[in-house]
Amino acid sequence: MTRQGAIVHIGGYTAHSGGRGTGIVAARRDPDTGELTPLGTVAVTPSPSFLARHPRLPVLYAVNELPDGEISAFQVAPDGDLTPLGTRPTGGAEPCHLAVAPDGGHLFVANYGGGSVAVFPLDARGVPGDRSDLVEHEGRGPDPERQERAHAHMVNPAPGRGPLLAVDLGTDSVYRYDLDAASGRLVPRAPRVRTAAGTGPRHLARHPDGRRCFLAGELDGSVGAYELTADGALHQRGRVEASERPGHVQPSEIAVAPDGRFLYVANRGVGTIAVFAVTGELPELVAEVDTGGEWPRHFALTGEHLYVADERADMVRILRVDRATGVPAPIGEPVPVPSPTCVLP
Repeated sequence: MTRQGAIVHIGGYTAHSGGRGTGIVAARRDPDTGELTPLGTVAVTPSPSFLARHPRLPVLYAVNELPDGEISAFQVAPDGDLTPLGTRPTGGAEPCHLAVAPDGGHLFVANYGGGSVAVFPLDARGVPGDRSDLVEHEGRGPDPERQERAHAHMVNPAPGRGPLLAVDLGTDSVYRYDLDAASGRLVPRAPRVRTAAGTGPRHLARHPDGRRCFLAGELDGSVGAYELTADGALHQRGRVEASERPGHVQPSEIAVAPDGRFLYVANRGVGTIAVFAVTGELPELVAEVDTGGEWPRHFALTGEHLYVADERADMVRILRVDRATGVPAPIGEPVPVPSPTCVLP
């Protein structure tokens, strides 16, 4: 990538899921101003609602959030163009998240509708092989509409040698798995971490110190603060509200700034990014910033800019983060993108 502009890929919902997109969109990013210049749809693929990159190779992966879930892999050209490398069935419905192991050897997928975690080996070119494992979660939570069964919502590999964490909204749980690299199978570590009933955990964010993490509760509008041990066990230190705004708050994405000083949470329903200082025992709300839409589904922090995908407002909003205060402020005009659900710098 040249200094003149890095490529950002944006996933979203297509007509297959009631969305207005046509596939994966590319945009050129100016690292200085943060400006995005849309380059159009670079891969026509059904409902690529979450994207991930290979840690070493120019390969991009997308879930296809369909009743019969799939993943798609693409070779990435320097100009952001995508060439298909293959698709694979995930073995479950509505895959909504995926992540690559730090060594680049395996791809993990969360099947939301199926309540399961799938594993795919990746070859030397980053191409997924046949699925090597499928682990199905069992259970339910107190919310009869959203927690009638397991709903895996995130797969989060440890940056080092720790276990994979799998966040399940339906069972109010975070599961831990060790990967047997030779067989590509997941070995469960007991016990699973249970949140308060009805939390509906969606995504988690690890602190760069490796000793803390934060969990977004989609159903109860919370942020849980946890101690994270070397073996991936989570010990809750407390919880705070994700938003101070009135209304039905559904937190979505959550991330810690690279310097570890601030935590960011996107709040759907009230259309905000909440900023928390995380230097103390519990996250402390510093500011809550309007995004200009009501449904910020995902965001990405890169450099001093924050890119917010608002699924229902059909836009990506660009904010500049004040390095001293950690507070972002919108800049420029929103970038029109149909039904965006993931921004991947």
